[in-house]
Amino acid sequence: MIYTVTFNPAIDYVVHISDLKPGTIRRTTQESLQFGGKGVNVSTVLGRLGVENVALGFVAGFTGRALEEGLAADGVRTDFIRLHEGFTRINVKIKTGAESEINGQGPAISSDDLEMLLFQLSRLKAGDVLVLAGSAPTGVPEDIYRRILARLEGRGVSAVVDAERGLLLETLAYRPFLIKPNHRELGEMVGRILRTEEELIDAARELQDKGARNVLVSMAGEGALLLDETGGTYRATAPRSKERNSVGAGDAMVAGFLAGWQRTGSYEEALRLGVAAGSATAFSEELAHRGEAEALLPQVVITKR
Repeated sequence: MIYTVTFNPAIDYVVHISDLKPGTIRRTTQESLQFGGKGVNVSTVLGRLGVENVALGFVAGFTGRALEEGLAADGVRTDFIRLHEGFTRINVKIKTGAESEINGQGPAISSDDLEMLLFQLSRLKAGDVLVLAGSAPTGVPEDIYRRILARLEGRGVSAVVDAERGLLLETLAYRPFLIKPNHRELGEMVGRILRTEEELIDAARELQDKGARNVLVSMAGEGALLLDETGGTYRATAPRSKERNSVGAGDAMVAGFLAGWQRTGSYEEALRLGVAAGSATAFSEELAHRGEAEALLPQVVITKR
């Protein structure tokens, strides 16, 4: 079973308006509600790709109930911990041609709440996959991912980590199955600007040397790089189309990679579906559906280096 963890999920209120000027009133031309957070996004796309999974994390208040109901309607199985105070955050995504965002804070998570999550995770068993994605909200220890993997060490659980510098680097000693920095984050992790493909590959190898089994580097419209645990290095080019949405493409790539890996056991095919799912999300107003991702598979060109 695949489990995802999202500490601070959100309801995204996505609005389209002609322009945005301070001090004026505008009426939307289009609007929608989307249920997200990085781990939730991975769960949603996994479900749409036909992969069973469970979304874990924290919700609160009436917005938390709405998020659970919305995910259930999309077929996402959840087992969230309900907090007693606050409410699940609402993010406002404003699209005027360019994208602007106003992100909410989310509810406070206590040490007792964290222990409840750790108890949930203690029930994972050998063969399970745990996806840790996103940042640690205010009040949550900055080494929370390391603490989680330390408790699961030796249990046969495969970890996937998609997080910013400190959160990710501290997990490498626990040999995560997959990490997915983007090209900018990878440079921050190794402490230098990466300008060429060779420099990206060298930096990814550094993270492998520190413990990561597989390193997937997303490169936006340029595709992705994969260094796998067998020594293989793959370069995937992305399909070309108009980008309509920058939210969730990296999460969809993680979901596609895991779905492809489960289906085929091939890292190359996992990379192919990962890039297709990420691209399909970027080309859509929401997270990719299976048909949209699979339609792009022939356009994903992979070369082994």
